Amino acid sequence: MSVDILAAGTKSRIPVTLVTGFLGSGKTTFINAALRSPELAKSLVVVNEFGEVGLDHQLFAKSSDSVVVLENGCLCCTVRSDLVGTLNSMYHARQAAEIPTFDNVVIETSGLAEPGPVLQAFLSEPTLDGLYRVASVVTLVDAVNWAGTSEAHQESVRQVALADRIRITKLDMVTGDRQNSASRLRLELRQINPSAEIADVDWSSEEVARLLTSPGFDTADPEADPRPWLNVLAYQESAHDHDSCGHDHDHHEHGQADHAHASHLEGRGIENFVLTRESPLTREEAQFLLDGIAQNLGPGLLRVKGLVNIAEEPGRPAVIQGAQHLLHTMTWLDRWPDNDRQTRIVFITQNIPRDSLKDIIDLLDRVSARTFKARARGRKAHEAARAATQIE
Repeated sequence: MSVDILAAGTKSRIPVTLVTGFLGSGKTTFINAALRSPELAKSLVVVNEFGEVGLDHQLFAKSSDSVVVLENGCLCCTVRSDLVGTLNSMYHARQAAEIPTFDNVVIETSGLAEPGPVLQAFLSEPTLDGLYRVASVVTLVDAVNWAGTSEAHQESVRQVALADRIRITKLDMVTGDRQNSASRLRLELRQINPSAEIADVDWSSEEVARLLTSPGFDTADPEADPRPWLNVLAYQESAHDHDSCGHDHDHHEHGQADHAHASHLEGRGIENFVLTRESPLTREEAQFLLDGIAQNLGPGLLRVKGLVNIAEEPGRPAVIQGAQHLLHTMTWLDRWPDNDRQTRIVFITQNIPRDSLKDIIDLLDRVSARTFKARARGRKAHEAARAATQIE
């Protein structure tokens, strides 16, 4: 697997919101709450089967074999064979004016599905990558059943780990000390995903519509602000809390002010890890480091996102994102969002012990530094020898 770090260019792509959560967490109720909202008038809602998910058919004004049109203009369609084919056909039907136009997509994932493969599809399939972009992942968590579900089903943990926004449902059904139970649940969700926006669910049509139509961060927009999307501070604060419990915090050995921050949730196997570097990386170093990380972490790498300071592009940070072992082609911002020029890469992993994760990153970083320093010395020696030959 190779990451192309030279690509650039801005595309106007349709934002997509993924609504995920384990079986019974309330995804369909959540989407139904917004279907009457005028904010969804130009949205396409993609579901598995109308009958299975129970969308409110009383709202439907007209329908075809694959698409239903709501009274406010919102579209709903089923995944007929595969998601890529469905979204591709919907886009071209939109372009041909065969269906009403839409400028936003909402996808309700299966309760047993984790969002990783869906994210990967948007990054790897040229059809989807050219037309759509994932703006946000909204995960619903069932307060009543979370403890048992998260123990028995790793998919539910990954749904939380990959979320941008987490909404807690069924708190009104919790027995006993409801306030204490809610606090413990929020703490556990925060340990799994330090950067997510976590709140109790608000079923109002306006609030749900706001979440479903959020434009998010467009990595292909050179003027976009990546700071809320990356939210490195949240991971660093979480790591500080983790380290204050008795864990050591090491620096890399090759003399640069590089730091590795991590937090671990006991029993869930989720690691949230931030690699920072003050000195710029050359294109070759970035290629080597990122390829090595993807190849060595494999399926344990759930998500990666970051800003990379490339030596050959001073003043223009590269944006990287990926799901599982796939890293997307880098895009470029026109400028750094603030005075911090550090490379900052967030890794979300599962079932890779913290010490092993640190060792892998440290080793790859050291090998990268030594390899390219040696190459630079070799090039200088070669150029010097060539110059000496020309003089003679």
